[in-house]
Amino acid sequence: MRQHTSSAPHGPRLPGTAGRRARSAVPHPYGRSRAVAVLAATALGAALLTACGAGDPGSDGTVTVGVGSNIFELPIRLADANGYFARQGLKVKFVTLNASTGISALQSGSVQFLNDSPTDFVSAVAKNVPVTAIAADGVGNPLGLIVSTDFAKRHGLTAATPAAQVAKALAGSTGGASSNNTKAETGLFLTSYGVAKDAVKWVSLPTPAADKAALKSHQIDWFTTSEPAPLQIQQEGDGVVVADATKVPAWSNARTGYSEVVVARKSYLSQHAGTARKFATAVQQATAYMNAHLDSPTVRAVARKALPGVPADVLESSLRLVDWPARGSMSAEGWKTALAFINSLDALPQTAEVTADDWTDAYLP
Repeated sequence: MRQHTSSAPHGPRLPGTAGRRARSAVPHPYGRSRAVAVLAATALGAALLTACGAGDPGSDGTVTVGVGSNIFELPIRLADANGYFARQGLKVKFVTLNASTGISALQSGSVQFLNDSPTDFVSAVAKNVPVTAIAADGVGNPLGLIVSTDFAKRHGLTAATPAAQVAKALAGSTGGASSNNTKAETGLFLTSYGVAKDAVKWVSLPTPAADKAALKSHQIDWFTTSEPAPLQIQQEGDGVVVADATKVPAWSNARTGYSEVVVARKSYLSQHAGTARKFATAVQQATAYMNAHLDSPTVRAVARKALPGVPADVLESSLRLVDWPARGSMSAEGWKTALAFINSLDALPQTAEVTADDWTDAYLP
Protein backbone atom coordinates (compact mmCIF):
# COMPACT_ATOMS: atom_id res chain seq x y z
CA MET A 1 0.00 0.00 0.00
CA ARG A 2 2.47 2.49 -0.91
CA GLN A 3 1.25 5.53 -2.46
CA HIS A 4 3.70 6.51 -5.12
CA THR A 5 4.15 4.27 -8.12
CA SER A 6 7.84 3.77 -7.69
CA SER A 7 9.23 0.44 -6.60
CA ALA A 8 10.00 -0.26 -2.98
CA PRO A 9 13.75 -0.18 -2.32
CA HIS A 10 15.61 -3.45 -2.38
CA GLY A 11 16.65 -4.48 1.10
CA PRO A 12 18.63 -7.37 2.58
CA ARG A 13 17.05 -10.78 2.37
CA LEU A 14 15.45 -12.25 5.44
CA PRO A 15 17.10 -15.30 6.99
CA GLY A 16 15.58 -18.46 5.69
CA THR A 17 13.87 -16.85 2.71
CA ALA A 18 14.99 -15.91 -0.72
CA GLY A 19 12.63 -12.99 -0.61
CA ARG A 20 12.85 -10.90 -3.75
CA ARG A 21 12.72 -7.65 -1.88
CA ALA A 22 13.03 -8.40 1.82
CA ARG A 23 13.24 -5.24 3.84
CA SER A 24 15.03 -6.36 6.95
CA ALA A 25 17.30 -8.98 8.38
CA VAL A 26 14.80 -9.83 11.10
CA PRO A 27 13.33 -13.35 10.80
CA HIS A 28 9.60 -13.48 10.14
CA PRO A 29 6.96 -16.23 10.37
CA TYR A 30 8.22 -17.53 7.09
CA GLY A 31 11.82 -18.09 7.85
CA ARG A 32 13.60 -21.33 7.20
CA SER A 33 13.85 -24.34 9.47
CA ARG A 34 13.20 -24.86 13.12
CA ALA A 35 15.60 -25.89 15.84
CA VAL A 36 17.06 -29.40 16.01
CA ALA A 37 14.33 -30.47 18.40
CA VAL A 38 11.75 -29.81 15.72
CA LEU A 39 13.51 -31.97 13.16
CA ALA A 40 12.08 -35.06 14.81
CA ALA A 41 8.59 -33.59 14.54
CA THR A 42 9.19 -32.85 10.87
CA ALA A 43 10.27 -36.42 10.25
CA LEU A 44 7.17 -37.63 12.03
CA GLY A 45 5.06 -35.33 9.86
CA ALA A 46 6.65 -36.77 6.74
CA ALA A 47 5.80 -40.27 7.92
CA LEU A 48 2.24 -39.17 8.56
CA LEU A 49 1.98 -37.78 5.04
CA THR A 50 3.09 -41.10 3.59
CA ALA A 51 0.71 -43.07 5.77
CA CYS A 52 -2.32 -40.92 4.98
CA GLY A 53 -1.93 -41.00 1.20
CA ALA A 54 -3.60 -38.59 -1.16
CA GLY A 55 -6.97 -38.23 0.52
CA ASP A 56 -8.52 -35.96 -2.12
CA PRO A 57 -11.82 -34.56 -0.82
CA GLY A 58 -13.50 -34.85 -4.22
CA SER A 59 -13.49 -37.77 -6.64
CA ASP A 60 -11.90 -35.50 -9.26
CA GLY A 61 -9.32 -34.03 -6.85
CA THR A 62 -11.14 -30.71 -6.44
CA VAL A 63 -10.39 -28.59 -3.37
CA THR A 64 -12.00 -25.29 -2.46
CA VAL A 65 -9.83 -22.41 -1.28
CA GLY A 66 -10.89 -19.15 0.31
CA VAL A 67 -9.17 -16.01 -0.98
CA GLY A 68 -9.61 -12.28 -0.52
CA SER A 69 -9.71 -9.62 -3.19
CA ASN A 70 -6.21 -8.41 -2.40
CA ILE A 71 -2.64 -8.64 -3.57
CA PHE A 72 -1.88 -11.65 -1.36
CA GLU A 73 -4.13 -14.03 -3.28
CA LEU A 74 -1.92 -13.84 -6.36
CA PRO A 75 0.36 -16.83 -5.55
CA ILE A 76 -2.65 -19.13 -5.34
CA ARG A 77 -4.10 -17.68 -8.52
CA LEU A 78 -0.73 -18.13 -10.22
CA ALA A 79 -0.49 -21.72 -8.99
CA ASP A 80 -3.73 -22.36 -10.85
CA ALA A 81 -2.84 -20.39 -13.99
CA ASN A 82 0.64 -21.90 -14.32
CA GLY A 83 -0.63 -25.45 -13.87
CA TYR A 84 1.11 -26.13 -10.55
CA PHE A 85 -2.11 -27.45 -9.00
CA ALA A 86 -2.85 -29.54 -12.07
CA ARG A 87 0.59 -31.14 -11.92
CA GLN A 88 -0.21 -32.19 -8.37
CA GLY A 89 -3.46 -33.75 -9.53
CA LEU A 90 -5.58 -31.02 -7.96
CA LYS A 91 -8.40 -28.86 -9.28
CA VAL A 92 -9.08 -25.66 -7.37
CA LYS A 93 -12.34 -23.82 -6.84
CA PHE A 94 -12.00 -20.26 -5.52
CA VAL A 95 -14.37 -18.64 -3.02
CA THR A 96 -13.97 -14.95 -2.16
CA LEU A 97 -14.07 -14.39 1.60
CA ASN A 98 -13.14 -11.66 4.07
CA ALA A 99 -11.91 -11.39 7.64
CA SER A 100 -15.38 -11.98 9.08
CA THR A 101 -16.20 -15.04 6.99
CA GLY A 102 -12.92 -16.83 6.26
CA ILE A 103 -12.38 -18.87 9.42
CA SER A 104 -16.09 -19.68 9.65
CA ALA A 105 -16.03 -21.08 6.11
CA LEU A 106 -12.98 -23.14 7.01
CA GLN A 107 -14.61 -24.50 10.16
CA SER A 108 -17.79 -25.45 8.33
CA GLY A 109 -15.86 -27.28 5.62
CA SER A 110 -17.06 -24.89 2.90
CA VAL A 111 -13.40 -24.43 2.04
CA GLN A 112 -10.53 -26.80 2.66
CA PHE A 113 -7.79 -24.15 2.56
CA LEU A 114 -7.82 -20.46 3.41
CA ASN A 115 -5.33 -17.78 2.41
CA ASP A 116 -5.39 -15.87 5.66
CA SER A 117 -3.86 -12.79 7.26
CA PRO A 118 -1.67 -13.41 10.33
CA THR A 119 -4.00 -11.32 12.50
CA ASP A 120 -7.05 -13.33 11.49
CA PHE A 121 -5.20 -16.60 12.00
CA VAL A 122 -3.86 -15.57 15.41
CA SER A 123 -7.36 -14.44 16.43
CA ALA A 124 -8.71 -17.89 15.54
CA VAL A 125 -5.95 -19.60 17.52
CA ALA A 126 -6.69 -17.37 20.52
CA LYS A 127 -10.31 -18.59 20.37
CA ASN A 128 -9.10 -22.21 20.36
CA VAL A 129 -10.25 -22.81 16.78
CA PRO A 130 -8.43 -26.00 15.67
CA VAL A 131 -6.57 -24.66 12.63
CA THR A 132 -2.97 -24.93 11.44
CA ALA A 133 -0.84 -22.70 9.21
CA ILE A 134 0.98 -24.88 6.66
CA ALA A 135 2.77 -22.34 4.44
CA ALA A 136 3.55 -18.65 4.02
CA ASP A 137 2.98 -17.09 0.62
CA GLY A 138 3.68 -13.38 0.93
CA VAL A 139 5.76 -11.30 3.32
CA GLY A 140 5.04 -7.68 4.14
CA ASN A 141 2.49 -5.18 5.37
CA PRO A 142 1.63 -3.12 2.27
CA LEU A 143 -0.39 -0.38 3.92
CA GLY A 144 -1.04 2.99 2.34
CA LEU A 145 -2.41 6.07 4.07
CA ILE A 146 -4.09 8.30 1.50
CA VAL A 147 -5.26 11.86 2.11
CA SER A 148 -7.72 13.72 -0.07
CA THR A 149 -6.29 16.02 -2.72
CA ASP A 150 -7.77 19.05 -0.94
CA PHE A 151 -6.27 18.02 2.41
CA ALA A 152 -2.89 17.50 0.78
CA LYS A 153 -2.99 20.97 -0.74
CA ARG A 154 -4.08 22.65 2.50
CA HIS A 155 -1.24 21.04 4.44
CA GLY A 156 1.43 21.01 1.76
CA LEU A 157 1.65 17.21 1.68
CA THR A 158 3.12 15.18 -1.18
CA ALA A 159 4.22 11.60 -1.68
CA ALA A 160 7.71 12.68 -0.61
CA THR A 161 6.68 14.43 2.62
CA PRO A 162 8.52 12.92 5.64
CA ALA A 163 6.37 10.61 7.75
CA ALA A 164 6.81 12.74 10.89
CA GLN A 165 5.41 15.78 9.08
CA VAL A 166 2.49 13.75 7.78
CA ALA A 167 1.62 12.53 11.27
CA LYS A 168 1.59 16.06 12.67
CA ALA A 169 -0.60 17.26 9.80
CA LEU A 170 -3.22 14.64 10.65
CA ALA A 171 -3.82 16.04 14.15
CA GLY A 172 -7.34 17.45 14.27
CA SER A 173 -8.37 15.73 11.04
CA THR A 174 -11.04 13.10 10.30
CA GLY A 175 -10.04 9.62 9.20
CA GLY A 176 -12.04 6.68 7.96
CA ALA A 177 -11.71 3.22 9.52
CA SER A 178 -13.18 0.11 7.90
CA SER A 179 -11.30 -2.38 10.11
CA ASN A 180 -9.98 -2.45 13.66
CA ASN A 181 -6.65 -3.57 12.29
CA THR A 182 -5.98 -0.64 9.98
CA LYS A 183 -7.30 1.75 12.62
CA ALA A 184 -4.85 0.33 15.15
CA GLU A 185 -1.99 0.41 12.64
CA THR A 186 -2.73 4.06 11.87
CA GLY A 187 -2.73 4.78 15.60
CA LEU A 188 0.66 3.09 15.86
CA PHE A 189 1.96 5.33 13.08
CA LEU A 190 0.64 8.47 14.81
CA THR A 191 1.96 7.64 18.27
CA SER A 192 5.39 6.73 16.88
CA TYR A 193 5.70 10.39 15.87
CA GLY A 194 4.25 11.86 19.05
CA VAL A 195 0.66 12.34 17.88
CA ALA A 196 -1.99 10.84 20.18
CA LYS A 197 -4.49 8.44 18.64
CA ASP A 198 -7.37 10.53 20.01
CA ALA A 199 -5.95 13.63 18.30
CA VAL A 200 -7.88 12.55 15.21
CA LYS A 201 -11.59 11.93 14.72
CA TRP A 202 -12.54 8.48 13.48
CA VAL A 203 -15.49 7.64 11.26
CA SER A 204 -16.38 3.94 11.12
CA LEU A 205 -17.16 2.71 7.61
CA PRO A 206 -18.00 -0.81 6.41
CA THR A 207 -15.44 -1.31 3.65
CA PRO A 208 -12.43 0.33 1.95
CA ALA A 209 -14.81 1.12 -0.93
CA ALA A 210 -16.92 3.12 1.53
CA ASP A 211 -13.73 4.84 2.72
CA LYS A 212 -13.00 5.82 -0.87
CA ALA A 213 -16.49 7.22 -1.39
CA ALA A 214 -16.30 9.19 1.84
CA LEU A 215 -12.92 10.60 0.81
CA LYS A 216 -14.25 11.78 -2.55
CA SER A 217 -17.31 13.38 -0.90
CA HIS A 218 -15.10 15.12 1.71
CA GLN A 219 -16.73 13.33 4.64
CA ILE A 220 -13.26 12.20 5.73
CA ASP A 221 -9.78 13.61 5.15
CA TRP A 222 -7.93 10.31 4.83
CA PHE A 223 -7.97 6.57 5.44
CA THR A 224 -5.55 3.64 5.59
CA THR A 225 -5.91 0.34 3.77
CA SER A 226 -3.91 -2.18 1.77
CA GLU A 227 -2.67 -1.69 -1.76
CA PRO A 228 -3.57 -1.45 -4.55
CA ALA A 229 -6.56 0.71 -3.49
CA PRO A 230 -4.58 3.75 -2.25
CA LEU A 231 -2.32 3.86 -5.33
CA GLN A 232 -5.33 3.54 -7.60
CA ILE A 233 -7.11 6.42 -5.88
CA GLN A 234 -3.97 8.50 -6.23
CA GLN A 235 -3.73 7.74 -9.94
CA GLU A 236 -7.36 8.78 -10.38
CA GLY A 237 -6.48 12.16 -8.89
CA ASP A 238 -8.62 11.90 -5.77
CA GLY A 239 -5.85 11.67 -3.20
CA VAL A 240 -2.19 11.40 -2.34
CA VAL A 241 -0.57 8.43 -0.58
CA VAL A 242 1.55 10.06 2.11
CA ALA A 243 2.59 7.07 4.25
CA ASP A 244 3.49 3.45 3.62
CA ALA A 245 5.80 0.76 4.98
CA THR A 246 8.78 2.18 3.07
CA LYS A 247 8.41 5.44 5.05
CA VAL A 248 6.96 4.28 8.38
CA PRO A 249 9.29 2.07 10.46
CA ALA A 250 6.37 0.91 12.61
CA TRP A 251 4.86 -0.72 9.51
CA SER A 252 8.07 -2.25 8.20
CA ASN A 253 8.73 -5.97 7.99
CA ALA A 254 11.42 -5.62 10.66
CA ARG A 255 8.77 -4.50 13.15
CA THR A 256 5.76 -6.49 11.99
CA GLY A 257 7.04 -9.90 10.87
CA TYR A 258 3.84 -9.90 8.84
CA SER A 259 2.95 -12.45 6.18
CA GLU A 260 -0.04 -14.16 4.62
CA VAL A 261 -0.43 -17.85 5.51
CA VAL A 262 -2.22 -20.88 4.07
CA VAL A 263 -4.46 -22.36 6.77
CA ALA A 264 -6.39 -25.62 7.10
CA ARG A 265 -8.38 -27.39 9.81
CA LYS A 266 -6.42 -29.80 11.97
CA SER A 267 -8.98 -32.53 11.37
CA TYR A 268 -8.71 -32.04 7.61
CA LEU A 269 -4.93 -32.28 7.73
CA SER A 270 -5.06 -35.52 9.70
CA GLN A 271 -7.40 -37.07 7.14
CA HIS A 272 -6.00 -35.56 3.92
CA ALA A 273 -2.29 -35.07 4.55
CA GLY A 274 -1.40 -35.99 0.99
CA THR A 275 -3.71 -33.36 -0.45
CA ALA A 276 -2.31 -30.76 1.93
CA ARG A 277 1.19 -31.57 0.79
CA LYS A 278 0.19 -31.24 -2.86
CA PHE A 279 -1.53 -27.93 -2.20
CA ALA A 280 1.38 -26.48 -0.22
CA THR A 281 3.84 -27.66 -2.86
CA ALA A 282 1.93 -25.92 -5.66
CA VAL A 283 1.64 -22.68 -3.70
CA GLN A 284 5.36 -22.70 -2.93
CA GLN A 285 6.14 -23.24 -6.61
CA ALA A 286 4.02 -20.18 -7.39
CA THR A 287 5.69 -17.92 -4.83
CA ALA A 288 9.10 -19.10 -6.03
CA TYR A 289 8.10 -18.19 -9.58
CA MET A 290 6.99 -14.73 -8.43
CA ASN A 291 10.23 -14.37 -6.50
CA ALA A 292 12.25 -14.91 -9.67
CA HIS A 293 9.90 -13.56 -12.36
CA LEU A 294 7.89 -10.75 -10.80
CA ASP A 295 8.04 -8.65 -13.97
CA SER A 296 6.97 -11.49 -16.25
CA PRO A 297 3.89 -11.20 -18.51
CA THR A 298 2.50 -14.29 -16.77
CA VAL A 299 2.47 -12.67 -13.32
CA ARG A 300 1.04 -9.45 -14.70
CA ALA A 301 -1.72 -11.31 -16.55
CA VAL A 302 -2.71 -13.20 -13.39
CA ALA A 303 -2.72 -9.95 -11.40
CA ARG A 304 -4.94 -8.21 -13.95
CA LYS A 305 -7.41 -11.08 -13.92
CA ALA A 306 -7.47 -11.37 -10.10
CA LEU A 307 -7.82 -7.62 -9.55
CA PRO A 308 -9.83 -6.35 -12.52
CA GLY A 309 -10.08 -2.61 -13.04
CA VAL A 310 -6.75 -1.85 -11.37
CA PRO A 311 -4.38 -0.02 -13.76
CA ALA A 312 -1.33 -1.98 -14.86
CA ASP A 313 1.22 0.41 -13.36
CA VAL A 314 -0.62 0.39 -10.03
CA LEU A 315 -0.58 -3.41 -10.00
CA GLU A 316 3.12 -3.43 -10.82
CA SER A 317 3.94 -1.04 -7.97
CA SER A 318 1.75 -2.97 -5.54
CA LEU A 319 3.40 -6.29 -6.42
CA ARG A 320 6.78 -4.81 -5.53
CA LEU A 321 5.61 -3.90 -2.04
CA VAL A 322 5.41 -7.57 -1.04
CA ASP A 323 8.31 -9.99 -0.70
CA TRP A 324 7.34 -13.24 -2.41
CA PRO A 325 9.33 -16.01 -0.70
CA ALA A 326 11.18 -18.72 -2.58
CA ARG A 327 10.14 -21.06 0.24
CA GLY A 328 6.94 -21.12 2.23
CA SER A 329 8.57 -22.16 5.49
CA MET A 330 7.97 -20.46 8.83
CA SER A 331 9.93 -20.06 12.06
CA ALA A 332 9.26 -19.69 15.78
CA GLU A 333 11.31 -16.49 15.87
CA GLY A 334 9.29 -15.07 13.00
CA TRP A 335 6.02 -15.81 14.75
CA LYS A 336 7.38 -14.17 17.87
CA THR A 337 7.99 -10.96 15.89
CA ALA A 338 4.54 -11.10 14.31
CA LEU A 339 2.82 -11.75 17.64
CA ALA A 340 4.57 -8.81 19.29
CA PHE A 341 3.27 -6.57 16.53
CA ILE A 342 -0.27 -7.98 16.55
CA ASN A 343 -0.54 -7.73 20.33
CA SER A 344 0.74 -4.13 20.22
CA LEU A 345 -2.29 -3.18 18.13
CA ASP A 346 -4.77 -4.22 20.85
CA ALA A 347 -6.92 -5.50 17.99
CA LEU A 348 -7.62 -8.81 19.74
CA PRO A 349 -9.67 -9.27 22.92
CA GLN A 350 -6.73 -10.87 24.70
CA THR A 351 -3.00 -11.34 24.32
CA ALA A 352 -2.50 -14.10 21.79
CA GLU A 353 0.10 -16.83 21.55
CA VAL A 354 1.10 -19.17 18.73
CA THR A 355 2.89 -22.41 19.57
CA ALA A 356 4.50 -25.16 17.51
CA ASP A 357 1.10 -26.90 17.56
CA ASP A 358 -0.40 -24.09 15.48
CA TRP A 359 1.94 -24.10 12.48
CA THR A 360 4.08 -26.60 10.63
CA ASP A 361 6.44 -26.91 7.65
CA ALA A 362 5.76 -30.66 7.36
CA TYR A 363 3.61 -30.26 4.25
CA LEU A 364 6.18 -28.31 2.27
CA PRO A 365 8.36 -30.20 -0.24
